Amino acid sequence: MPVPLLDGVRILAVEQYGAGPFGSQFLADLGADVVKIENPRDGGDVGRTVGPHFGDDLPETTRSYFFQGLNRGKRSVALDLADPRGRDLFRRLAATADGVTSNLRGDVPDHLGITHRHLADVNPRIVCAHLTGYGRDGPRRTWPGYDFLMQAEVGWFHLTGDPDGPPSRAGLSLVDLMTGVVMGLGLVSGILRARETGTGLDVDVSLFDLALFNLNYLGNWYLNAGAETRRLPRSAHASLTPCQTYRTKDGWIFLMCNKEKFWPILCDLIGRPDLGADPRFRTFPDRLRERPLLTDLLDDALSARTTTAWLSIFAGKVPAGPINTIGEALTDPYVTGGGRVEEIETEGGGRVRLLAAPLRVVEGLEPTPSRPAPVLGADTDALLAEAGVSTEEIAGLRAAGVVG
Repeated sequence: MPVPLLDGVRILAVEQYGAGPFGSQFLADLGADVVKIENPRDGGDVGRTVGPHFGDDLPETTRSYFFQGLNRGKRSVALDLADPRGRDLFRRLAATADGVTSNLRGDVPDHLGITHRHLADVNPRIVCAHLTGYGRDGPRRTWPGYDFLMQAEVGWFHLTGDPDGPPSRAGLSLVDLMTGVVMGLGLVSGILRARETGTGLDVDVSLFDLALFNLNYLGNWYLNAGAETRRLPRSAHASLTPCQTYRTKDGWIFLMCNKEKFWPILCDLIGRPDLGADPRFRTFPDRLRERPLLTDLLDDALSARTTTAWLSIFAGKVPAGPINTIGEALTDPYVTGGGRVEEIETEGGGRVRLLAAPLRVVEGLEPTPSRPAPVLGADTDALLAEAGVSTEEIAGLRAAGVVG
């Protein structure tokens, strides 16, 4: 019987808000048993209360659509790790786990005892993946860190928006989301190694390091050529053109002719084959030098038809896309008819629509059934009992507020 890719892998996720939950949700989508460890004294993951949009027909503690969109398919154990009794229970859970993920301030994992060093005596193979703001050592380990701060400090603001406007952040929390994915990759890689060697380890990724690394070719251009790339008009590419927004009869279109072969095809399709043969525009460097002139020429040609008409003409021949709103994107038939949005029934009959996981399993593997985000503490009793904690002990700890 085929099974999901990560079937049999258990992960304890000491996580909250966005970055950590986004990464561990990928692992749950692949079949891992992801168990959220949440503090019952403060309502669990702060994401449970993030608005402004809530579903009144969803179970209490899971009504936030923000929370639902980051915690699909997980389980929840309400456990206070600040209490020594809670940390002892965590160690008992860790004995049966393959990994631990966390997204906490850099000095907190050691304080809570959720590193490999602290857990190796109960499970030498455990792998602990830590997502922090600035790392677990160095002068900033005690600093809180957030996505937009990283974008500002490493130069993203100066790459985003129109050059005549103020520096701007990216429209999505890209640092959070990408760091979460890298955390998941590091964890799975560590688990593979631990299964070969019998010894686990810690893996670390920080928001700052991910944001810096994502400068990629722009950062490497500066390091090697001293080139200070800044934001350009029309969201243009720094070195390739046509690759920007252009005007159409009723709005805008984005063209991405990022291979030389697309340039003459574009010229033919817009009725200007002469531009494809014009020596001023023959190569990428030629077109870059003449970008202002070329922008005017393409605006003029593309203004003859609507965006929809051009997309029909370019389909499969020239890379082109509409400039959609979020609503237009999510109601596009390519999205609605392609399994890219799913509707999940929650406990009590409420339903929530969520963006589906982008990872598609290959033929012959069983997809992971979609489950809604867990109610706070939904699995506390079952998982603690599985770890050998008696019903009486659980009741006493619940009365003391250590579990929920």
